[in-house]
Amino acid sequence: MKYTVAIFLLPLIGFCQIESRLLDYMDRQSAINGFSGSVLVMKKDNVLLEKAFGHANQEWNVANTPDTKFVLASITKYFTAIAIMKLVEQGKLSVEDKLERFFPGYPKSDKVNIHMMLTHTAGLPLDFDELYVNSGGVSGDSALSAMMRKPYLFEPGSSRAYSNIGYYLLGQIIEKASGTTYAAFLKRTVFDPAGMTDSGVCNNDSIVNRKAEIYYKENGIYLKNPFIDWNLNVGHDGAYATARDLYRLDRALYGEAVLTKSSKKLMETAYTKKLPDGGFFDTYGYGIFVDPYYNHGHSLRTHSGGFIGVMTTFDRYPDDDVFVAVLSNNGSESHIVGYALSAIVFGLPVDLPYVHLAASEQPTKLERFAGEYGSVKIVLENGKLYLGETKAELVAESPTLFFRKDNPDRTFEFVSDKRGKTVAVLVGKGGVKEKKTKNKRVKRP
Repeated sequence: MKYTVAIFLLPLIGFCQIESRLLDYMDRQSAINGFSGSVLVMKKDNVLLEKAFGHANQEWNVANTPDTKFVLASITKYFTAIAIMKLVEQGKLSVEDKLERFFPGYPKSDKVNIHMMLTHTAGLPLDFDELYVNSGGVSGDSALSAMMRKPYLFEPGSSRAYSNIGYYLLGQIIEKASGTTYAAFLKRTVFDPAGMTDSGVCNNDSIVNRKAEIYYKENGIYLKNPFIDWNLNVGHDGAYATARDLYRLDRALYGEAVLTKSSKKLMETAYTKKLPDGGFFDTYGYGIFVDPYYNHGHSLRTHSGGFIGVMTTFDRYPDDDVFVAVLSNNGSESHIVGYALSAIVFGLPVDLPYVHLAASEQPTKLERFAGEYGSVKIVLENGKLYLGETKAELVAESPTLFFRKDNPDRTFEFVSDKRGKTVAVLVGKGGVKEKKTKNKRVKRP
């Protein structure tokens, strides 16, 4: 009997240890890195962590709570893709339908189809934010005319490039095909079936209870989010939800309350694998990333969002029945936080956040650290190390450990062999370390 009790308690002990690590990690993210937002970590209907940090309203010192609603930014694209698939199920459109069916005057509309817009392979430009940020009164027709004047980035279907314009057009297609507003169609076909009672679509007029204000940092000072015309910032952005509501959608997607199995299979096909570039965008389906490289070796469905103070992410690990949502209203790096929280759940080593301080004596012979480590390039200029892609300065914390001056949560620990030759670097992201082996120099003839 004692053995039976001991075996029964083992999973409980494991859960308690994970819960403690998750809470400790987030408490430090809040205290050290200023995280503001809401976090939810679930495993098989067990709450591992559900907690909010920071302020929903800094002016009135109103704290965020687990019931706070957050603007989701590009997570909205996931809702848009689900809504498109609902219309496909209803027989009101096909992913092969051309853009010209809905916008006959749009350039190359006879070559662009819904599938391309869903997968960001249409060649449409990134954004039209000059029309909906710090401006108002721009009509939908005027916005459409402005988009039509923007040149394509490439021939439709020949490459891929992330496009808010494509998803804005998908939002308009949803309205045309359904005969109702984007917000109403999402409520009827996504939010209500999933039980998402605290979700909706932003507009310029409605008062939404418990919705967080948005803040962004500039020169070390938090500022309020600029005016956004939510009439135009829709389809690619504009939805809001609680972390718990995103989990309700996760639960619904294990069944068929929202989508059929065949529709989910179409959504969760990594179409962009046919057009790889070695980056994070190699595994995009319909409004969702499918098993991207940052999956800790587990099957992952994920999407993040980021826009002027809004940073959000959700991670679904369907084979493990693990779900992580991190929603921030002050620009905290939710995708990195979610990455670390998932690592903790899977029992991987994760360093807790701490205050990074420059070493009193900076190391010499920095040239031994310069070079390419996979896709990471470290350069030496004027006696200082920089991250090549961003030109961010690296500050020494110890003889071999450096951190980014502009983002101390990113660390670079150089590894040497027995002869003292630098052979690799451990790149830390939110405390999760990835080993990058130094590329061998190719001898020129």
